[in-house]
Amino acid sequence: MVSHSPELLLPAGSLAHLRAAFDFGADAVYAGQPRYSLRARNNEFRLEQIAQGIAEAHARGKRFFVTSNLIAHNDKVRTYLRDLAPVVALRPDALIMADAGLIMLVREEMERGRWPEVPIHLSVQANTTNWAAVKFWQRAGVARIILSRELSLEEIAQIRDACPDVELEVFVHGALCIAYSGRCLLSGYFNRRDPNQGTCTNACRWGYRTHAAEEAEAGRLDADFDFAREQAQAEAMRATTGDGQRHPLADRIWLLEEASRPGELMPVMEDEHGTYILNSRDLRAVEYVQDLVRIGVDSLKIEGRTKSVYYVARTAQVYRRAINDAVAGRPFDPALLAELEGLANRGYTSGLLVRRPAQDYQNYASGHSAPTRSQYVGDVVGMRADGWAEVQTKNRFAVGDRLEVIHPRGNRVVTLSAMQDADGRAIEVAAGNPLRVWVPLEGPADGALLARLL
Repeated sequence: MVSHSPELLLPAGSLAHLRAAFDFGADAVYAGQPRYSLRARNNEFRLEQIAQGIAEAHARGKRFFVTSNLIAHNDKVRTYLRDLAPVVALRPDALIMADAGLIMLVREEMERGRWPEVPIHLSVQANTTNWAAVKFWQRAGVARIILSRELSLEEIAQIRDACPDVELEVFVHGALCIAYSGRCLLSGYFNRRDPNQGTCTNACRWGYRTHAAEEAEAGRLDADFDFAREQAQAEAMRATTGDGQRHPLADRIWLLEEASRPGELMPVMEDEHGTYILNSRDLRAVEYVQDLVRIGVDSLKIEGRTKSVYYVARTAQVYRRAINDAVAGRPFDPALLAELEGLANRGYTSGLLVRRPAQDYQNYASGHSAPTRSQYVGDVVGMRADGWAEVQTKNRFAVGDRLEVIHPRGNRVVTLSAMQDADGRAIEVAAGNPLRVWVPLEGPADGALLARLL
């Protein structure tokens, strides 16, 4: 048993997500203005919603962090303090920031007494990978460091030992970028929507075809691409990583062709680790919560501000149980792994927390998410005195299906015995979204989420 219990930090793309996170066990949520928070899409948090979110969090004894972690160009520097001032006046529990210049400007406003003092948390976008960088940011007035996803458990422990008096935060679940802690170039390269300005199109998830270049295609390659030069640079870099044997096919020129852009061929270099322009698996580190608690990490963070309310509720519930078990000294419950299989995912990996071969990180087969244990099918939006629940459907389900009722007071599995449409007529199938149907659900169900077991 340990005395230290880390914070569980969940994403909030809306007030509904915030409420689900808190209902199912989160200690804090993070959300931010679309212009400055790297989530320009599927983000309802304007000033009014931020104010309401902060108020609701504080009324529950919870915390609300404002994400403001863009890497700013000059135009956004010009408007930044003006737009952030009313947010800071609402007294959020922290600002999550990445840009050194913006951090300097915000700290100056606070030190001069023009703004209230609000802690600053350094975003993962700042790529903090060593204890010296942690100390640098601590001296700059940063209260918490969100460590880079590229660190192993051993490296995190070393940073904790070297920096005992600064808060550390670690991502434990969610999508992984194919670039260094989110600094991806693909979306900007293909269609000028910059991930580091909040407009990523998830180009790493698109379908690609690979083939070796033929002589006839040589003239279609970018004129600036010099294979011999690139090959020499790759070989020089490889010399520092060991003496593993290079596959002979890696010396050919390989081309990528995106499905919706036939004929646009992109040369790609491959080194001994593989080709990193394809799709990463999703991070899942629930089985390492005990290690992170033992190390003394202050906050465990889940990615996904554009994910569903179901995703927020499910991950909050699972990681809450994992943290509680770790703090109490109970062994890890493998059932938590199965529960996370109920979420759509691209295959799971523990990322770089534990070193594994490169193929464990990549998903070469598919760019879309799919559930393997259960599928989210609806929200309970009302209850009748006779125990029937009104459900707003999300996906198809039918009489006879086994449904998991996911509720803050505990989950249970029921076999659906009957169903009625909105007018009270008996039906067999809820065809999908959007429908309102009635189903019998004895026990706590108001506000529950429903998942069909596959």
